[in-house]
Amino acid sequence: MPLIKQSTRDYWREAKAHGLSFWERMHGYAYARWPYHYIGLAHDKNKFFSLLMVPFIWLLDRHSPFMEPEDAVPGDSTQKRPSFADTYHGKAIPLEEATSLVRIGKPVNTEAPEQVIPYTRARQIILENPTRIAVLDCPCRTTAPNPCQPLDVCLLMGDPIVSFILEHHPDRCREIDADEAERILKECRARGNVTHAFFKDVMLGRFYAICNCCSCCCGAIKAHKMGCHMLANSGYLARIDEDKCVSCGQCARYCQFQAIGFRKETAFIRNDRCMGCGVCTDKCNKDALSLRLAPEKGQPLEVDKLFR
Repeated sequence: MPLIKQSTRDYWREAKAHGLSFWERMHGYAYARWPYHYIGLAHDKNKFFSLLMVPFIWLLDRHSPFMEPEDAVPGDSTQKRPSFADTYHGKAIPLEEATSLVRIGKPVNTEAPEQVIPYTRARQIILENPTRIAVLDCPCRTTAPNPCQPLDVCLLMGDPIVSFILEHHPDRCREIDADEAERILKECRARGNVTHAFFKDVMLGRFYAICNCCSCCCGAIKAHKMGCHMLANSGYLARIDEDKCVSCGQCARYCQFQAIGFRKETAFIRNDRCMGCGVCTDKCNKDALSLRLAPEKGQPLEVDKLFR
């Protein structure tokens, strides 16, 4: 099949070996081949393409476990079909853990326990070629009206995903090394972006990307706020030292989840909203904010421990 790209054949072969059905493989191909149109549906762009894409995605969903009943609960293994969040979700991770991921430098084949990734599907972390990293123009930002800048903030890791994206989107991505990946992570954190490790069932059921998200553009954050809980807490919660807090409001301005409020002379944390991302701790000039372990929110994705 000379007209089919090598990366497409590699994805198809590995997806079949992973146990994905024909329709799930088609879904994965559509997601990776046309990410800007796929994700752009939520931002009402590419309207002509949407007329074709919407029924195509609907058809794929009807023939795979991707569609779920309206009362489906993420993480409920007794359901006949998984919820949307089970099939596609992100795990908030502090900056140092994201840096450890891009610098892991050795093959990985493991599955994160449910306490870390609390979903029934897509928990594997398999990196056969972990030094292959690409940065992609963020589909959420690219398709959003008046998007945040810069656009190239999505990091993809490992094959066959990296090779697929590089081969099919050469104008929107480039291969980078771990040093540049770390630089991008730090610059995004300085802008107040939340770092998520993303998993998707049709992306071979595994971790495939590190996204640096802002609430104004990110479809996942918007969906999460609307009740589709596709983002998992980092395993931490922010904590305020009231003796140091001067109620300046700097932390709240950068919180992407509106998890910080104020009363009297100090700030307070809304634990039900806090995702433990750590952005606020970086923005406090008085060192009044820190992260504490929160077992009730799950366990952190600790790269060194998980990959021993």
